[in-house]
Amino acid sequence: MVEEKVQIAVIENTKNKYGQYFTPKIIADFMIDLADIKHDSKILEPSCGEGVFLKSLQKEGFENITAFEIDEELVKNLNQNFDTIICESFVSAKINKKFDLIIGNPPYIRWKNLEEELKQELAKSELWNTYFNSLCDYMYIFILKSIEILEENGQLIFICPEYWLNTTHSFSLRNYMVKNGYFEAIYHFNETPIFDNATVSVIVFKYIKSKNKIPFIDIVKYHKNKKITTEIIEQIKTENSNEIERFKVKQFEANKRWLLTDENEVLEIENFEKACQISSSNEVTNNDLFSNLPESKLENKTDKKVIYSTINDICDIGNGMVSGLDKAFQLDKKTDKEILNLLSEKEKQSTISVIKAKNLIPFTYNEITPYIFLNEEKIKVENELENNYPNFYKKLKPLQEKLEKRYQYNRKINYWEWVFLRNYNLFNSDKPRIFVPCKERISNKNYFRFSFVEQGIFPTQDVTALFLKENVKENIFYVLAFLNNPRVFNWLKNKGIIKGNIVEFSEKPISSIPFRKIDWNDEKEIQLHNRIVELTELLILERKQEILEEINQLFDVLLNPTIN
Repeated sequence: MVEEKVQIAVIENTKNKYGQYFTPKIIADFMIDLADIKHDSKILEPSCGEGVFLKSLQKEGFENITAFEIDEELVKNLNQNFDTIICESFVSAKINKKFDLIIGNPPYIRWKNLEEELKQELAKSELWNTYFNSLCDYMYIFILKSIEILEENGQLIFICPEYWLNTTHSFSLRNYMVKNGYFEAIYHFNETPIFDNATVSVIVFKYIKSKNKIPFIDIVKYHKNKKITTEIIEQIKTENSNEIERFKVKQFEANKRWLLTDENEVLEIENFEKACQISSSNEVTNNDLFSNLPESKLENKTDKKVIYSTINDICDIGNGMVSGLDKAFQLDKKTDKEILNLLSEKEKQSTISVIKAKNLIPFTYNEITPYIFLNEEKIKVENELENNYPNFYKKLKPLQEKLEKRYQYNRKINYWEWVFLRNYNLFNSDKPRIFVPCKERISNKNYFRFSFVEQGIFPTQDVTALFLKENVKENIFYVLAFLNNPRVFNWLKNKGIIKGNIVEFSEKPISSIPFRKIDWNDEKEIQLHNRIVELTELLILERKQEILEEINQLFDVLLNPTIN
């Protein structure tokens, strides 16, 4: 597979066979500079692509280089300058020698986007069948096989997406890496535009295969989304600034999420979880990332775990309904003003109030949009729509062709109907609710938008809604203020479902958020709860910063037992 290309077909819906994105020379040179090897060291590039790493290595005087490339067209071009390129897949290649350095860019392709020939190849791979499955990324076998064929104290230097550092499906790869060596350094480039026409959060890591380990990993984070230049690379190597953060973390452990977070922030996260603690145990709990794995796959099973309450304990959570084409059903107050003025009473009764993600702000919202909603009217033929809902017909009919091309969810859907009334009964309840955008970009802000919403207002697919379960004593305004607290932001930024700078708020990541229940036998906690509720209601009305500051000070007392 093409080594100096990141396979980001999922992100950009790329249709080419290998999802090819080529590594800039400036990054290849930076990675080669990280290597600590001699000029006669044995070097491997698992998928050499256009040869940018090969050319730089050769220029630096390295000659003992082996390279693999599956793309025959690329190999034809490279063989004019290099005679050691093997036109074969690295995955199935029989490699009988060990290497001092393996360097490059492993292909990144999710299983569902793999070509059938590559799936068949993996099905025959002993390594793949031992460690991975169809939920895993093609990249994983490149990392693991590379470690297999490293010499003792050999170095692996790759550029790749960062997501695998903390996903469930990469646990076997991470455990293998912990067992067989250690990380010397990780450079986090965030969403810096390294690859043309693609946005992906990228790391460069240096891993050493060794029975001995050093205690800490050097972490360098580059926080700006500027195009990489030689000057920026030099700064990343040596400087600290507002744009460059430099710190150390302890070597990663098996069966844990790997956080690129400094110790102070990790301590804050741990203290937050302890503040939400209900008990402790020597067994792996549901709050552990790998608790659902077979026991044979777990290590350190006797580690003491913090068991804390979660949002799942107190809330029902549901992602919004799917219209399939929002612009068809929205009755915009500006562009659809004429239709809105002409609506009959029957048509008014067949609208629902919707709040879109863009209109959510912390604690509250800015605007409600009426939507056409005819699913409950059971309209069977178009004439009935035209006669009984003429203004709706006028709005929907010009968009009929697009509406009929919507995904049908394995059933016949009339063009005037929404395609998926996901969680409709939950949303149609008489309970107030909390809305949050399904995805939130946090690159330029340090807050989320958990918003209080009255009963009778619905979310569409870009919003997730939370409803207090029956018999929960905590007030919804307390829960709202808790979710908007900076500690929750910090926890989600590190332990939520994150892709680049995007935090996902589907049911599963929201349900796992730690929650601080009130001890209803403690008068002081009851007073704190009631005051937080009172201030939160006031904040929604007045939107004053000083009210928010007082709310957070009260949570400081509740979530930090050392504060009197």
